[in-house]
Amino acid sequence: MYGGEGLARIDGRVVFAPFVLPGERARIEDVGGVHADLIEVVEPSPDRVEPPCPVFGRCGGCHYQHAPYEYQLARKVEILREQIRRVGKIDYAGEIETISGPGLGYRNRSQFRIAGGKIGYLAARSHELVAVEGDCPISSPRVNAVLAQIRERLPDPRFPRFVNSIEVFTNERDVQLNVLESERPVARAFYDWFESVVALDYGEFRVSPRSFFQVNRFLLEAMVERALSRARGKSALDLYSGVGLFALPLARRFDSVIAVEAGLSAVRDLEFNANRGGLKIEVAQSRVEDFLAKLDRAPDFVLADPPRAGLGKSVTASLARLKPPQITIVSCDPATLARDLSALGEYQIERITLIDLFPQTFHIESIVELALR
Repeated sequence: MYGGEGLARIDGRVVFAPFVLPGERARIEDVGGVHADLIEVVEPSPDRVEPPCPVFGRCGGCHYQHAPYEYQLARKVEILREQIRRVGKIDYAGEIETISGPGLGYRNRSQFRIAGGKIGYLAARSHELVAVEGDCPISSPRVNAVLAQIRERLPDPRFPRFVNSIEVFTNERDVQLNVLESERPVARAFYDWFESVVALDYGEFRVSPRSFFQVNRFLLEAMVERALSRARGKSALDLYSGVGLFALPLARRFDSVIAVEAGLSAVRDLEFNANRGGLKIEVAQSRVEDFLAKLDRAPDFVLADPPRAGLGKSVTASLARLKPPQITIVSCDPATLARDLSALGEYQIERITLIDLFPQTFHIESIVELALR
């Protein structure tokens, strides 16, 4: 099921059990509510494999390391189709294509917790730290090198004891270290100690500490190419544009491009990236719902890459009013995607692609191309 857990029963009551595969018999412990803990797999599925990570099952980061990667992809396709049918009430009978890359070593950006002189991840549904003593298998080599460096320096008096959460972002050459949670400000000397850059150049994109950027280092080009492969016309609108991952290539294909982004850091990065690339992009710092409410003319193509909450009622209502000929939605949540597709009933689905940006986890990224009926 979506969420990475299996359905089980305790005394006739349905609960969610983690790290199990369909058909397995397992011993689980009732911990109250709707969740149970896995104690032991009594009869494993023939599909079960040995997880590559020694803390899998305790760390809350991964959910599917006990399943082969091709198996993971097939289940995600089934879940995406089921969410569109159940939540969106849309019986999509077409093929859902998949785009995937390596199942490990893909993350260019990882967040770690620090407590008690240890660094790692939080356990699922818990504030308990699960220490990572070696490499994190889903993180890139450079992220793991910095993780080892942090672990080595934790006992050093220069390491601030009041830092609780830290992020490592890299292009595999330079590193941007971001302190996410701290009891007080961190001196610049700390970042210099790790040779951290203020803004990271990721290909043609400058990415500042507070700017969002996709985390799968293998699939960025494939995602952009698929999302824009059928885009046509003279004018394009990029909603939730971030630092310009889609806006920059759109500007090379369309005469007119407007990029809408609320975050000031991302807007500044986007403007910098467009200027550096010699590209003409009109940048609007605004909430998408506010921008669309004032728009009275539809562009030829709309690309929307919303956060996990999806487009929502206001944005889908504005798109339905404007009626652009083409809309492509890049979604990171199949449930909110299904809700948004239902609200855009005047559009037909031309193609759905599952692009697996988050292997070993239950997270599902998809690209849905829509055409006005």
